Amino acid sequence: MSASFDVIVVGLGHAGCEAALACARMGLATLGVTLRKDRAALMSCNPAVGGTAKGHLVRELDALGGEMARNADLTGTHFQTLNASKGPAVRATRVLCDRDQYARTLQATLAATPNLSQREGQVQDLLVEEGAVRGVRLADGEEIQARAVILTTGTFLQALMHVGAQKEVGGRLGDDAAVGLSGALRRLGFSLGRFKTGTPPRLERASIDFSRCELQRGEASPRPFSLRTDPSREPFPVQPRVDCFLTFTTPRTHEVLRENLHRSPLFAGEIVGRGPRYCPSLEDKVVRFADRSRHQVFLEPEGPDSPLVYPAGLSTSLPAEVQEVFLRTIPGLEDVRVVRHGYAVEYDYAPPTQLSATLETRRIAGLSFAGQLNGTSGYEEAAFQGLWAGINAGLRIRGEPALLLRRSEAHGAVLIDELVTRGVDEPFRMFTSRSEHRLRLREGNAGRRLRGHGYRVGLVSEEALAISEMQARAVDAEVARLRERGLIPRLRGPEVTYQGLVDEGLAPALPEVVAAEVEVEVKYEGYIAQQERLLSRTSETWDGLVIPQTFEFTDVRGLSGEARERLVASRPQTVGEARRVPGVTAVAISLLLIHLRRSVPTGDVDNVFVTAPRAVPSAITKT
Repeated sequence: MSASFDVIVVGLGHAGCEAALACARMGLATLGVTLRKDRAALMSCNPAVGGTAKGHLVRELDALGGEMARNADLTGTHFQTLNASKGPAVRATRVLCDRDQYARTLQATLAATPNLSQREGQVQDLLVEEGAVRGVRLADGEEIQARAVILTTGTFLQALMHVGAQKEVGGRLGDDAAVGLSGALRRLGFSLGRFKTGTPPRLERASIDFSRCELQRGEASPRPFSLRTDPSREPFPVQPRVDCFLTFTTPRTHEVLRENLHRSPLFAGEIVGRGPRYCPSLEDKVVRFADRSRHQVFLEPEGPDSPLVYPAGLSTSLPAEVQEVFLRTIPGLEDVRVVRHGYAVEYDYAPPTQLSATLETRRIAGLSFAGQLNGTSGYEEAAFQGLWAGINAGLRIRGEPALLLRRSEAHGAVLIDELVTRGVDEPFRMFTSRSEHRLRLREGNAGRRLRGHGYRVGLVSEEALAISEMQARAVDAEVARLRERGLIPRLRGPEVTYQGLVDEGLAPALPEVVAAEVEVEVKYEGYIAQQERLLSRTSETWDGLVIPQTFEFTDVRGLSGEARERLVASRPQTVGEARRVPGVTAVAISLLLIHLRRSVPTGDVDNVFVTAPRAVPSAITKT
């Protein structure tokens, strides 16, 4: 008789680890199947967690009971708050980790988690009966039964690695590809596409002249990434601090790249999969941004004792000998020694419009997809999907209602909604600009927003929930007190801080996390109200807002290159149509509305609505 589990998670990368831990912690007998247990949770590319919007996802994952933020706190060597000089909505945490220690620590967590078993093997087929998944079949023929299966295969499906003209089967250097499962998915009626990703060469630390680079120190007293990390009870940070360095490519670098473009598998047509727009290879940058004389290169040590340095910004699949040449044209790398050359990976993905909002497939009950299999890029996007899929698989087995958050509750909900409703035509990356509620969805209030949901599904303790609720009550009480005393207008002043009110004796000293949220709530209140009024318009109203035929999208200041390109190509006739164009974010719509408002003689954007019939959007008249 074959083994039987409640849930089988295929793959133990960042999505798979979160899915497996969630299911096991919810009390379900869970099996994680991976090619190699010693490669679970490996940081295949950059040794960092977080960043713009990605930090928001990790804090939300943490508030729901996920593991990534806590693991980053335990292994972090360089903590930094990005966009610190900008508004709180876009401030984001990024943690450079000890790459090897990150994997070892999470592997230890997997091994110590009750209800969670691991098995090395390759899943080649799915067992399906009467439209529902019943388990998996391994390459050796063994069948394992399960009530739910979550596929988190990352970049391993039919994976092919490229270094110049050289090709090698594998989803990551040192690992095999997953073969057979793509064919099984197609036989079951799923459509698959092809994407690619890449990674930079790894450099020998001792061969770099850091004196020719700009020092980039981390924060001296960083804030923990996880709500579970309490510096008053345990040492933090745990790992020794590591400094990073900044250098730049040169005109000579670009010259070498242009001379060898014909040897790049990307430009020679050897790679058919589309790569990430927001993380292009160096050779792609030189072509797309031909007017730039240099590009940033961040030199990030892979750990306090690691001999390797990760050069962020130098992703490439050029031949090894070309990499050796162009690297030595960069200040600080004149005598660099390459330990491992950069390469590109092509892999199969499944368009996510084949999924429901729980990430369960529409075609087969009990089967879910998560991570890069869904066409996303990045550890953080993968991890959130893994947690989401794991939670909902567990709730389904327990016979409980699914966890379905609204877009106004979490950036993670925006991520899921964008994937399953819009789909992807290139590797998807999360940005705060994708969220129309971004002023509400800040890193600092993730616990307040989401810990209740984590408690409901069984991943957040009662004590942890009580802490978040206590902090929320303290914020609300202090805002109410400031309003009663007439201090709200004062605190909204551009140069006034809550600490300033404390120093003047006008406000009590509060815990830092509470004081920070009080200040943000007060300063953002008017902006949030304005945003909510805008969002209160119905879809019918949006479709009634006509974009003049003579309107020039290229004149809209602040639009991203992607949004401008897609709007020019599609020529939407109404704002409603523009909102439905893939790649056009909530911020892009806001900028479009501002430009439209200025083009209306009265200066009132509402007057634009009278030019179009409301009942039949397809019959909209262009003005």
